[in-house]
Amino acid sequence: MVFLTALGVSGAAIFLAEMGDKTQLVAMSLATRYRARTVLLGITAATVAVHGVSVLLAELLGLAIPTDWVTLAAGLAFVFFGFWTLRGDELTAQDEERAATRRRRSAFLTVAMIFFVAELGDKTMLATVTVGTNYADAPLAWIAVWIGSTVGMVLADGLAIVLGAVLGKKLPERAIQIGAAALFFIAGIAMAWQGLAMLLF
Repeated sequence: MVFLTALGVSGAAIFLAEMGDKTQLVAMSLATRYRARTVLLGITAATVAVHGVSVLLAELLGLAIPTDWVTLAAGLAFVFFGFWTLRGDELTAQDEERAATRRRRSAFLTVAMIFFVAELGDKTMLATVTVGTNYADAPLAWIAVWIGSTVGMVLADGLAIVLGAVLGKKLPERAIQIGAAALFFIAGIAMAWQGLAMLLF
């Protein structure tokens, strides 16, 4: 039961975190330059690697910090992610330069490397760590968080790839950002309240 909960929560959280995120814009941009299948495979490989590191960090943090504090911190982090989502991300000149890199290697490796670098320290990586710490004491839940976060990320970026490949231009994202931020706020406040309740009562 915990496995399925961790799978669903991590998938939903990362899907929301990726909406309007810089790495989703990178995925859309890459889809205008490379075949959609190649971009999806490259992004999947990079996500598996980055979220594997995220889950490992979550396990280490979760084992070192008491559960009530982890829940409170996770709730506050989700509220922070809500504000981050609301603020939005834009591609920097460096991101555009990476996305426009000519093929010195295979397209798959180029896409995977660009996405891996873009994802390091990004909101979705931190969100994966946050969700993972909540399940650090449950056996094998780290696998569920790893799978769920990867699936959520690939689904969100798959949507961006389709839009990038079909339309070849950036679409307005403000409504998506506001909706995703609102869900982060709701989840964050609920988790923070639960953590406070465990500490106080």
